[in-house]
Amino acid sequence: MVAIVLPELRFGGLAVPTHGFFVGLGVVLAAVVFVLEARRRGALHEDSLVAVTGALVGGAIGMRLSGWAEHLDPRLNPSLLEAWMFGSRSILGGLTGAYAGVLIAKRIIGYRGKTGDLFAPAVALGMAVGRIGCFLTEAPGRPTSLPWGVHAPASVPECPGCLAGQAMHPSFLYEIVFQLAAFCALLWARDRVDRPGELFTLYVGAYAVFRFLVEFTRANETVWLDLTRPQWFLVPGLVLVFLRLLSGYRRGYYDMLVHKRDRWTYTRQEEGASPAPKTP
Repeated sequence: MVAIVLPELRFGGLAVPTHGFFVGLGVVLAAVVFVLEARRRGALHEDSLVAVTGALVGGAIGMRLSGWAEHLDPRLNPSLLEAWMFGSRSILGGLTGAYAGVLIAKRIIGYRGKTGDLFAPAVALGMAVGRIGCFLTEAPGRPTSLPWGVHAPASVPECPGCLAGQAMHPSFLYEIVFQLAAFCALLWARDRVDRPGELFTLYVGAYAVFRFLVEFTRANETVWLDLTRPQWFLVPGLVLVFLRLLSGYRRGYYDMLVHKRDRWTYTRQEEGASPAPKTP
């Protein structure tokens, strides 16, 4: 399979960077999904819109500055201005910045409501669309002998495998498929996970595991024990998410999701009523 490399999109006489176009389109679609989900849950108000603003601002800052402390020797790191102008645009940095931005925005306005469940399906769809831009402009992944390996042109920057004509993992396609599947799964699960914040926790946990594993197919530089920087960034997060999900499972937050209890029984027990008698 031959990879399509498309640095620019043309709309008449206007040339638009492909990566930026799909990232922007992903942000727009994510905002639309957020508004629709907030309206469905009766949570569309000024406070939730402030949270969205915090996510956008924090995500932009996190994405641009994510590679600032790339080296242990601070003399090798760029200045903050250089990092902002020529940042690595890391998705993990953007997500971390967006999360911090939401927390700061909510703290400023004194809003205590949980908004993560509104963001979860929005982020999944936005990421799927944004990764199309990565697939069309960046190095695919590590060499592979699998039949769906892609051959990218030698013009792709920072891609030794492209110069050698090797078949490589379509790592960004893997993520597009995962995010679309996650989006569908979150829509299915949103009425089965009633505990506020748990839908977002499930998405974060699933993405953290996926991203750690998919890094083995990506072309990122390994730094220690054959693991990449994103993988080392994820290691402590994976431990925390596992403990958080285990705690939620033991407390019954996901009982309806794993069919341990149906919705009627769950609602009755939440209200303090005794379970329905079994039919003889």
